[in-house]
Amino acid sequence: MREKLNFEHYPLPSEAVADGWDLVCLRDIAKLIASGFASGQHNDQGIGVPHIRPMNINRDGNLDLTTLKYVEGNVPRELSEGDVLFNNTNSPDLIGKSTSIQTNVRLGYSNHMTRLRLEDGLHPQFFARQLHFLWMCGYFRHRCTNHVNQASISTDPLADTVPIHIPPSAEQTRIIETLDELTTDLDAGVAALQRVQARLKIYRAAVLKAAVDGSLTEDWRQQHPHVEPASELLKRILVERRKRWEEEQLQKFTRTGKNPPKNWQSRYKEPKDPDFSCIWDTPESWTWVGVEALAVGTSNAIKAGPFGSSLKKEHYVADGYKIYGQEQVIRNDPHFGDYYISSEHYQRLASCSVKAGDLLISLVGTTGKVLILPTNLEPGIINPRLIKISVNPEFVYGKYLKLFIESPQARAFIKEKAHGETMDVLNMTILKQFPLPLPPFEEQLAIIETVEDQLSIIDHIAADVNQKLKETFTLRQAILQKAFTGQLVSQDPDDEPASELLKRIATEREACLRAKGNHKTERITKRRTRRKS
Repeated sequence: MREKLNFEHYPLPSEAVADGWDLVCLRDIAKLIASGFASGQHNDQGIGVPHIRPMNINRDGNLDLTTLKYVEGNVPRELSEGDVLFNNTNSPDLIGKSTSIQTNVRLGYSNHMTRLRLEDGLHPQFFARQLHFLWMCGYFRHRCTNHVNQASISTDPLADTVPIHIPPSAEQTRIIETLDELTTDLDAGVAALQRVQARLKIYRAAVLKAAVDGSLTEDWRQQHPHVEPASELLKRILVERRKRWEEEQLQKFTRTGKNPPKNWQSRYKEPKDPDFSCIWDTPESWTWVGVEALAVGTSNAIKAGPFGSSLKKEHYVADGYKIYGQEQVIRNDPHFGDYYISSEHYQRLASCSVKAGDLLISLVGTTGKVLILPTNLEPGIINPRLIKISVNPEFVYGKYLKLFIESPQARAFIKEKAHGETMDVLNMTILKQFPLPLPPFEEQLAIIETVEDQLSIIDHIAADVNQKLKETFTLRQAILQKAFTGQLVSQDPDDEPASELLKRIATEREACLRAKGNHKTERITKRRTRRKS
């Protein structure tokens, strides 16, 4: 089978790495290789047998039973203690995660998983970790077959083309014992760093919560008791909003050469009140307002991206007007991406165009993320997964709106309202229902500065933690690299070489095949004898 082994993008040597080691394919060492079964009748109430799926193998190669789906009735394929489990279908980046089964609890497994039951003399954890190491290095990403929404590796390519290094049986055990010792300490360090990450998320949320309930700037208000209250600010906002609308209408009449009709100002629509049922206590100098009231009042000041066939990938060109989407908002990077439309198409979608200072809000999946467009933005439009809001910076700071929309209070509002069939979906109706606590204009700036100071500390610590986690990943890879290249433990000349183990496996398989053949011959002879008699 060696001629079928695929070493392209393989992170280990293509020859035996040490004395007593050998290089094989999985079919040489597995007595059984089989995918599991599909089931559309899951339950999460614990009724029946757990059905192990790709999510149950974590990125560290451990079996994670935190979230389980169960199947009732017949379980056609079950796992046994000592099996190796390989994730055969997933996104290209996740395909190949592997683990070993170290429990005797009844477990079924899905058709997106492949079970490997090894021959005697082979340590399941050694080979599970070797397969998972190949996943960590990206080997399976280059070996999988890509489909529309996922990728897969079928049984035969897995069994026949994946190179596997095999040391003597005794050395396999020594390697796993050493790996367990080293990775236990490493796992403890990773867990500690992850706890810090979790605390930083809590701290970040606490800062934003305090920012929009007024507690963050309590001292500032005591030191500045005579600022204009937000109720007066709101009056000025609404006056300016109507003024902008009237100016825009007069410009339209002028362009078309028409005189303004009688009572044309009565066509102005006052902004609708938001949902005030879920507001919280705020300082007396603050007031509550809807997002619609804060928009400048001109056409398309609040605008969702184009719908339907107005913007398809076939409309994209190499250069022209930029298309802003969730990828820019989620990354908080307006310069990311290279999707463009022509000038002609841009003119047709001019109502979705953007300008400096606009807030772009993500609508699907990762809902409620906000990007404020800078002065050096590329001219362009938003795509259907965004809403843009234009506000008057003389009355409202865009940064304040951003931190409010990303606050825990706003996130809870979105979570309650934005339900889709498969993912959360925010829309214009929900956005206009947002009740927004509006501080005085001067206090908005104080909030922004205080939040930025505190979040900068959190971000600095988070960056340091992320760097340390990357280092632990690199260290883990280095340890595993040594484990599977014969450098982690010393070789013992008294160990039976892997080649002898492989010969014994091959001999036992041949004997088994002969025995099956003899049994078949005996059955045929007995049937013929019965017919003659």
